[in-house]
Amino acid sequence: MLIVMITFLVLLAIGMPVAFAIGIAGVLFFIINPSVPYSIAVQKVVSSTQSLNMLSIPLFIFAGNLMNETGITKRLIKLSNTLVGHLPGHLGQVSCVLSTLMGGVSGSANADAAMECRVLGADMVKSGYSKGWSAAINGVSSLIVATIPPSMGLIIYGSVGDVSIGKLFVAGLIPGMLMCAALMTAVHVSAKKRGYKPAREKRSSFGEIIKAFVESLWALMFPVILIVGIRMGIMTPAESGAFAAVYALFIGFFVYKELNIKRLVECLKRSVRDIGVIMLIVMISNIFGYGITYENVPRKLAQLLVGVTSNKFIMLTLIIILLAFAGMFVETTVVALLMTPILLPVVMSVGIDPVHFGVLMMTVVTGGIMTPPVGIALYTTSEIMECKPQETAREAIPFYVAILAVIMIIAFIPQVSMFLPNLLY
Repeated sequence: MLIVMITFLVLLAIGMPVAFAIGIAGVLFFIINPSVPYSIAVQKVVSSTQSLNMLSIPLFIFAGNLMNETGITKRLIKLSNTLVGHLPGHLGQVSCVLSTLMGGVSGSANADAAMECRVLGADMVKSGYSKGWSAAINGVSSLIVATIPPSMGLIIYGSVGDVSIGKLFVAGLIPGMLMCAALMTAVHVSAKKRGYKPAREKRSSFGEIIKAFVESLWALMFPVILIVGIRMGIMTPAESGAFAAVYALFIGFFVYKELNIKRLVECLKRSVRDIGVIMLIVMISNIFGYGITYENVPRKLAQLLVGVTSNKFIMLTLIIILLAFAGMFVETTVVALLMTPILLPVVMSVGIDPVHFGVLMMTVVTGGIMTPPVGIALYTTSEIMECKPQETAREAIPFYVAILAVIMIIAFIPQVSMFLPNLLY
């Protein structure tokens, strides 16, 4: 597996697409081990698509793209501006609140970052914000989506690790709110220092807030319905994805009436492309995962880490460093697929709850999309805002600090993520 892993990293380094790098490295395991039949590689690719929980991924991707076509995003921006328009760097604050609200709609951090740069970016520059600062907050605030349901990362972690997706969804709510608060504080301090003034001097009136809230009610109800539906056994995670798609179609055609056949066709094309990319990685990763299991990597790593320390907090610190490093070089979905079966037995062996670890893991790993050298969202936001990635990364330092503080709180105060699951389950 060491040879396989080195091959994988070399292929990534020379610029090979992630799915093919995983596939070639995975097949290499079967070449090195001729006693293992090649037919298993094909079986693993096919079997990875046979999970009902995995069915929720394409359904939620489709639903998220639909939501962006229905006018929900526009209404959520208005609600966010109504709530925080009186604060310094108000558009940065809007970005934080919008990511928290959009977490229940898009489920994808990179999609959220790109959408916010396109929607808020031009107004940020007009308001006097630097392009790097604007790209930084739009990108880093999208990390909130990692924990707010329906997070794609939590669905993948739950499917691969056989952990309750319903519990993971509930567990992610408080950490997501905490991340929003931490980033809003960082924006407030940074914007005040730079002289980024608020849009208005006074807070919005109670009537304005209620009006904006009512207009956004259909979007705000969405994650609540999902959690209640899964918790009460009305629908499984896969069925909740189907419900999400139907819900989005209903809102688009009959409530806001902003969705038409032409926009629906474009949405379908975009969704098929997004689903194809993610599911190809999911399928090919199963070849790689077989080698990990065959070589007993989880047990050996557990023995190694327990040999270093049996203190779960020290072990969590080591794992956070490992995940942060992995997230800097490898796409979030891939890290979740490859590392979950390796690390889950390790953390469970020292008494760490798998639900708590899932929220922590996906928060840390998703952070990699905004860190050099391979951060997808870092390059996406920089390109949209027309600035250098180096400038974006430099301007994002206060926001990185805020996210790191939240990660430490989630890691060392388990009740932050476990309070709601323990209360509801």
